[in-house]
Amino acid sequence: VFIYALVQESRRYTGIVEDCCCEYETVDSLNGAVLNPLLQELVTTPFFRYFKVKLWCDCPFWPDDGMCRLRDCSVCECPENEFPESFKAPSKRGLLSDDLVCQEGKPQATVDRTLDTKAFTGWIEIDNPWTHEDETDNGEMTYVNLQLNPERYTGYTGPSARRIWDAIYSENCPKYSSGEICQEKKVLYKLISGLHSSISIHIAVDYLLDESANLWGQNLELMHNRVLKHPDRVRNLYFTFLFVLRAVTKAADYLEHAEYDSGNHAEDLKAQSLMRQLLYNPKLQAACPLPFDDAKLWQGQSGPELKQQIQKQFRNISALMDCVGCEKCRLWGKLQVLGLGTALKILFSVDGQNHQDPPLQLQRNEVIALVNLLNRLSESVKVVNELVPSIEGLVSEPPVQDISAWRRIWESVGLWLRKLPL
Repeated sequence: VFIYALVQESRRYTGIVEDCCCEYETVDSLNGAVLNPLLQELVTTPFFRYFKVKLWCDCPFWPDDGMCRLRDCSVCECPENEFPESFKAPSKRGLLSDDLVCQEGKPQATVDRTLDTKAFTGWIEIDNPWTHEDETDNGEMTYVNLQLNPERYTGYTGPSARRIWDAIYSENCPKYSSGEICQEKKVLYKLISGLHSSISIHIAVDYLLDESANLWGQNLELMHNRVLKHPDRVRNLYFTFLFVLRAVTKAADYLEHAEYDSGNHAEDLKAQSLMRQLLYNPKLQAACPLPFDDAKLWQGQSGPELKQQIQKQFRNISALMDCVGCEKCRLWGKLQVLGLGTALKILFSVDGQNHQDPPLQLQRNEVIALVNLLNRLSESVKVVNELVPSIEGLVSEPPVQDISAWRRIWESVGLWLRKLPL
């Protein structure tokens, strides 16, 4: 039944993406042909593969919450000199394996800390005013290989997970009603909703279908129930993608000349080349030169005060990532919220004359988070665009109650999904 319902939603996304400057069809075409292939290759380069993160749990909102016993896990008990010194020194050993009790007995929730020998130089250490995270490089930070820790299902569900999202929405960006909220607050809600949709899609695409057999695959029903049957959530996904894309293209001059130094000269040249292809792609510049018009925000006398208010709300959202009770979820939550915070920093760190004051400065971790977030959103948009039309050919009318017919449809969908490049 949910496949038929999914098909019924497939024709709703046409015309201009709400509050943006590009059409859905243009976004899908550019993403599939240009942006997604570039981003997929870019995030595998050594520079964009490693993310610096504070993984221990120190929830500032409900310190007595049971999930915060995770602070006693081995991730918090590593010797102070193990990171980042072991990252910078020649070594191929990883951290001690985590105690699975700390991850509710679920190995898929733990972070693989195996690292190659890399060294990053030439980047500033400065905190992002939009995020709660302290980005100073110290003994509380660890370097994680994102390629070894993909965003996927971890088993983190139930009241603890719902509590995070409830706090994000109810306390920091409640859902808006038409005509009852200003544009800036509407943007914050749409960004969080779009990010939430993207996360749900990645969980559903890489889902543990059978724990006893360690069988992973796509959970179509979960994807439909959490995202695809809600048109506003799909629209917000596209909005967030274009918002972050606008930030990347607006920072083109900075990103073009940044020092992508990982110690691997050939791979670093590749990263720089791919970045330039992304920033100055002629197809993107011709079809969607301005993904999102950030100049229309913060106008009027109340603009500066409103900006401070929304900045404070986003910082609260960033701080909530320390309350996430699953280590791998916390990793990707922190990365993607930092990526959004970096996009906000880029788009709204200029004065009314569109001159940067002070000049834009990004730290290495912000650039890594921004690019990886754009890739995550790009993948989610690609899934939405490719999944629904392909299922259309399988279901043209409401499903009958014949179990064998249902099984054939399900098997056909599964065969197609296994061929989908993700």
